[in-house]
Amino acid sequence: MSQSKNIQDENLPIWLPRLAVHGGPRFLQIADALQAAMVEGSLKPGDRLPPQRQLAAQLDVDLTTVTRAYDEARRRNLLEGRGARGTYIAAPKVELTSILDLSMNTPPPPDGVDFDDMLKQGLSQVLMGADSELLMTYHLAGGSDSDRKAGAKWLAPMFGHLDSQQLVVCPGAQAAIAGLILALTAPGDVILAEPMSYPGLCAAANQFGRRIIAVEADKHGMLPAMLEEACRRHKPGLVYLNPTLQNPTAVTIPQRRRKELAGIAKRCNVRIVEDDPYWLLADNPPPPVATFAPEQVVYISTLSKCLTPGLRVAFVLIRDPHERERFLSALRSFALMVAPLTTALATQWILDDSADRLMEGVRNEARVRHRMARDILAGRYSGAGDGLHVWLELPAYWNSSQLARAADSVGIAVTPAEAFATGSGSVNAIRISLGSIKDRGRLQAGLQRLSQLLARRPDSSVSTTNSR
Repeated sequence: MSQSKNIQDENLPIWLPRLAVHGGPRFLQIADALQAAMVEGSLKPGDRLPPQRQLAAQLDVDLTTVTRAYDEARRRNLLEGRGARGTYIAAPKVELTSILDLSMNTPPPPDGVDFDDMLKQGLSQVLMGADSELLMTYHLAGGSDSDRKAGAKWLAPMFGHLDSQQLVVCPGAQAAIAGLILALTAPGDVILAEPMSYPGLCAAANQFGRRIIAVEADKHGMLPAMLEEACRRHKPGLVYLNPTLQNPTAVTIPQRRRKELAGIAKRCNVRIVEDDPYWLLADNPPPPVATFAPEQVVYISTLSKCLTPGLRVAFVLIRDPHERERFLSALRSFALMVAPLTTALATQWILDDSADRLMEGVRNEARVRHRMARDILAGRYSGAGDGLHVWLELPAYWNSSQLARAADSVGIAVTPAEAFATGSGSVNAIRISLGSIKDRGRLQAGLQRLSQLLARRPDSSVSTTNSR
């Protein structure tokens, strides 16, 4: 048997490695290997691939596995069929030469899920079950009863059973943050946040005349002692936390510290806005801060990072009914309602469990991409292995703005640390988003190009070094 296996290995196409036992679905391993060979140049447009039955025999897998691999490769526009003449490597599409975007935090295409088919089926079910006029007219802000029940189901992994009347459905987390700033603070108020934080918070605070003050953090997130001191000194209107796979640092605050931060919020009587878009993507995340101080914490969960940004739906848990009404009033001033059609689709997907399947596909694909980043970036990778992004600290000879410009010059977009800074301190790092490039092969090419850029010094650094 081992002799037969050796013969099979010898007859394998040069582009195809041995299939790994723990390397994920075999059809995806085959498609990924084919794509990597195209990036490396060992497969070129016009090359003919082995017939499916022949490749299945060589790999000792069933024909269905190879068929799925070829179908996946066609979905990625890598292959083209030429009838009886067989299957060939396709010429690259124009989009393959566009910029490699590692700057935008969006979910990757879900692994093992036909998103187009899910979208068509979901919309068909919505249209069959709803009055089309109701989908195209004004609705009350905050979502329908069905939408809020879907929100309660979405939040059940974090909180267990929830009263859906405590939820508000919003057109995205950014709208929720802006509405909460308007509802819970006054012009000139201070908002406390970590030194590196979500840029949308800063944009909304600046627009509304609020001040962001940074609270020192370490490798486990915001420091409780520093938060308490800042609360007593500045009397903030809000504290903003993004505690799970934080954007941009990818830090997850451990449970003990979450309890400490919640306790400080109680003692100082300050509201925490817990913006938690990545909780459902994380491996074994701690309970939300809101579980330790339910009356002090407003919790935001968006579908944009776990499913797709196009839904523009976020759920906000506000237990205090007076604050909930103030929030709804603030929200109506700039976002009268969520879009009924996409909200109905989100509700349909959550209630029929399609959202769970889609999210599991996103989670699995994100993990594959983290493994890819870890392999390519080697010792520079410091991610947690899940979520949508990596926080990459740079070697001393690069600064983050300089590297971002250099990356742009070679067709890669990354986000420098300056985009996230809430204080005057600087961190020499960039955020790399792993989901915005749909195609794994293009992501691999972008990461490899970035790794090569990191390995060499910028021109100015080289000249300075040589002058010494």
